[in-house]
Amino acid sequence: MEEKLSSVAKRQTPSPIQQLSLLAQRCNAINLAEGFPDFPAPPHIKAAAVSAINSDFNQYRHVQGICDHVANRMKEMHSLDIDPLTDIAICCGQSEAFAATMFAIINPGDEVILFDPSYETYETCITLAGGVPVYVSLEPPHWSLNLDKLTKSFSIKTKALILNSPHNPTGKVFNKDELEIIAEACRSRDCIAVTDEVYEHITYDNERHVSLASLPGMQKRTIITSSLSKTFSVTGWRVGWAIAPSFIASAIRNIHIKLTDSAPAPFQEAALTALSSPPEYFESLRKDYELKRDSVVELLLRVGLLFPSKPKGSFFLFAELPESYVLSDVEFVEELIKQAEVVAVPGRGFFHTNESSDEKFSEAAFGYQKRYIRFAFCKSDATLAAAAHKMGQLIDDAKGRLKFL
Repeated sequence: MEEKLSSVAKRQTPSPIQQLSLLAQRCNAINLAEGFPDFPAPPHIKAAAVSAINSDFNQYRHVQGICDHVANRMKEMHSLDIDPLTDIAICCGQSEAFAATMFAIINPGDEVILFDPSYETYETCITLAGGVPVYVSLEPPHWSLNLDKLTKSFSIKTKALILNSPHNPTGKVFNKDELEIIAEACRSRDCIAVTDEVYEHITYDNERHVSLASLPGMQKRTIITSSLSKTFSVTGWRVGWAIAPSFIASAIRNIHIKLTDSAPAPFQEAALTALSSPPEYFESLRKDYELKRDSVVELLLRVGLLFPSKPKGSFFLFAELPESYVLSDVEFVEELIKQAEVVAVPGRGFFHTNESSDEKFSEAAFGYQKRYIRFAFCKSDATLAAAAHKMGQLIDDAKGRLKFL
């Protein structure tokens, strides 16, 4: 009966990140693979959700107040004028907002530009909509944007460009010069930009997130997607949104309703409390994660991994295996699980090559893709301390690296 599956379904495979999380559960290993916090969500937000359930907000629901709060925050952060009645669609997390966006704007054969390495969900949503992903590789070790590569990636079939900043998996925050380059490319080619800004409040070293939509001429051609998940440590609540010109927001909203009808009602109500959080909450979040970042960077340097620079945003570390190491990323993760009972993600799953490119056959051009490991540090201090202890026991002090390396 497998032949009854659609061609799209046949191409889909299990998420390697979730597979590793399941492995961590089965082996009782420490999960530094998947990007979800293992510490409690803020008490006042949880209390708001409990109150909403007890108040019987348990049916299909659209909470307009979320749109009002999001519009106000976009004005405060980016000086964007958003109409909360027409320009925002509430969805089941950023993932559904992104998927509904692809269904709203992509026709079969349309090309969509992505910066590589990239998060796995983007490609899937593009291909489900019938689009063709076109990858522009960011250049290691600092994941720099190459203008020539970006320019050459456009064609007469280009419909949209995807920007995730702060960036998963590298932690890169695209700077103002890079954003200007991307904006000019979109303006000059009449291209839609779709942004994933879920890490907008998680930046470090006095870096601040700048939305692409805030650059001249970009609001009318940008769709912003984001959610509560990362900022408020509620990845399972599935409350997100898309912000777009009204005709696009309406299309996204219509598709969302056909797919899932509404985001979870009690968590929408709790979102009102979350989005009303004072500035001190966001500053405390940033400082706490910066401390976690620094401690995990110190640990990974001790075990022999490389960081040309610390990540400026998100809660991931994309560590490099030195070229002298014989293990690949997959082999390193396998040994880390076996010997330290710590789970991370091989970096190669975030890298892609274009189907039409001869470069995909070049080990010299893309060999680096097998030398990166992603670690999630959105974990409790106790979890990170346990990981440090287990990995520390395997350090060869004479060589300054893990014994299995």
